[in-house]
Amino acid sequence: MTEVDLLAYPDRLGGDLAGLRSLLDGPLRDFAGVHILPFFVPFDGADAGFDPVDHGTVDPRLGTWDDVRTIAEHRSVTADLIVNHVSSASAEFVDWLEHGERSEHDGMFLTFDTVFPNGATETDITSFYRPRPGLPFTAYRLADGTRRLVWTTFLPTQIDLDVANERARAYLRRILDTLCAGGVTTVRLDAVGYAVKTPGTDSFMTRETLAFVREIVAVARSAGLRVLVEVHAHYTQQLAIAPLVDEVYDFALAPLLLHSIGTGTCDRLVEWLRIRPANAVTVLDTHDGIGVIDAGPSGDLPGLIDTDEMAAIFERARVATGGHSAIASVVPAWMQLPHQINATFFSVLGAPATAYLLARAVQLWLPGRPQLYYVGLLGGLDDTDLFRRTGQGRDVNRHTYTPAEIDAALESAVTRAQLGLVRARRRHPAFDGEFRYWVDGDVLCLQWTNGDARAALTVSFAPEPAFRLRLETAEEMREAASVDELAEWGAPE
Repeated sequence: MTEVDLLAYPDRLGGDLAGLRSLLDGPLRDFAGVHILPFFVPFDGADAGFDPVDHGTVDPRLGTWDDVRTIAEHRSVTADLIVNHVSSASAEFVDWLEHGERSEHDGMFLTFDTVFPNGATETDITSFYRPRPGLPFTAYRLADGTRRLVWTTFLPTQIDLDVANERARAYLRRILDTLCAGGVTTVRLDAVGYAVKTPGTDSFMTRETLAFVREIVAVARSAGLRVLVEVHAHYTQQLAIAPLVDEVYDFALAPLLLHSIGTGTCDRLVEWLRIRPANAVTVLDTHDGIGVIDAGPSGDLPGLIDTDEMAAIFERARVATGGHSAIASVVPAWMQLPHQINATFFSVLGAPATAYLLARAVQLWLPGRPQLYYVGLLGGLDDTDLFRRTGQGRDVNRHTYTPAEIDAALESAVTRAQLGLVRARRRHPAFDGEFRYWVDGDVLCLQWTNGDARAALTVSFAPEPAFRLRLETAEEMREAASVDELAEWGAPE
């Protein structure tokens, strides 16, 4: 049967690793895998755990490696290898600041001079792609008074590694071995597209990046791990990197579904179905924003949608969220549009459950490994209070659920309908068969067939979003064409 994964922060869904396991062993037991978002020391840093001080240790407030291994006894576990950077508070960086060239970690961190030993022009510096405003450098002073410009692609406290340096590579190998020993089965290469800086290019997903991906994938596989790569980029770059790894995210699906729902058309979506990678992890929403750049143009390369259509997606999201998504979404340096929408998928659709379940059904029906984000599963709307407190746009989609909120969501039709889709994808024998799709007039049809078993989904985007699901075996047939009917599929057993 097909594996369907849950994506969650253990502190925000369950309180800790033991609480997350209880949910997975209970009402969420149809999830055969889980991607546990950073649980290292500290899990609650400036970037919600993606700035590890100690990447090899489970934060004791969440549990221990034994808790991770216990979760892994009954399901696959994915965890992040944060390839691009470490925290400025990490022991390695602190030691380098104290001892400079005498530090055993000297050379591990990327500085301006590492990339530009002969200096750089304004053009050299501004050619780099950065998913934030401003330049990717932060000034640090060493203990002896030496001043260094350290590469910080994301936040000033996230220090980029020099992945060409053997000390940095030894660090990454050590973390991979630790993850494998802790029960992790798949490692996600976080932010790997930014890891290699090459003068004369934008240093994002270059040939040099792909060469490094091949190397780190080989190291991960030698440690016994499968590799999922995270790259928000032009769809051709996803197609290029897919053969090098075990899995790649289908980030183009979400913006294309938003385009279809917003315009009543499906031609752009159908074109993507024709060429999308077979080894895809399908997502609508994640702990980051909803990537729109993944379906759009890049430089001279046309996109699956054009710039005006991208802008229209952002505008519809702005209207649906009462203007909030426009406030929370960040415009990268040298860009005119954000590269992602910071909002929950449910909020971006204006919270009509039929459109939301249509999108989720398409996700669950496509080939690949579906992954559901905990906020989306629980039908979450934007957490504007959290955003106001932190000022971090992505926090609108990172709500911390109380036990009462979880119980209430599990009783809701939206969550039960999604659990019904998960249960169908996990258990129905048709999904072990052959997949095909076609367009009948203005209706998109997705179908799996395995002998007498069939799983069919038909969706129409105009005049209003609508769907119909049909599951068949030789013994029975089930249909659902509304949120309430689909919710019956996910009723507690």
